[in-house]
Amino acid sequence: MKSTTRGTFAAVITCVAAAVATPAVAADAVPVVVPLQGAEQALDMEMPKVSGTVPLVKPGSPDGPQYVEGRLLPDRALPQVPVSAGLPELDVRAPLPRVLGDTFDHLSTTTPDSTMRTQTPGASLDAPLTAPRPELLGLPAPKLPEAGLLAPALQGAPGASLDVAPGL
Repeated sequence: MKSTTRGTFAAVITCVAAAVATPAVAADAVPVVVPLQGAEQALDMEMPKVSGTVPLVKPGSPDGPQYVEGRLLPDRALPQVPVSAGLPELDVRAPLPRVLGDTFDHLSTTTPDSTMRTQTPGASLDAPLTAPRPELLGLPAPKLPEAGLLAPALQGAPGASLDVAPGL
């Protein structure tokens, strides 16, 4: 096979892969349904209905290092990376065999999707030398090294509801 044919074939495969992967990347979450119909028929009883979504993680762009006068290394040598995603959405409806009377048939639990924003930990370091000093003929002076840890952050507002109602 000629190299031009191989190159054309590789380009076509790359384009097809990009076209197939683009819709999956554009989605915020992937829907999931737990199939329990087989167990329902095999056990001859009403099974819970479970569905939900699994969110996709979206990393953001980190804040780059910040140069500070008088330091040899930049501040935030290991920058924090912002990451946003949602909590999984869950909907569970289970049959309730009239324990609470004739009007209540099922118990449902729902957790709506909610956005979570996080930042990864970062680090700030400084060398054990100062910047070049004119009184030392342009040589750096020794000093104690500095190291700091930037704490991770988590922000969100999750919620859930529990209901007892008629019908499944």
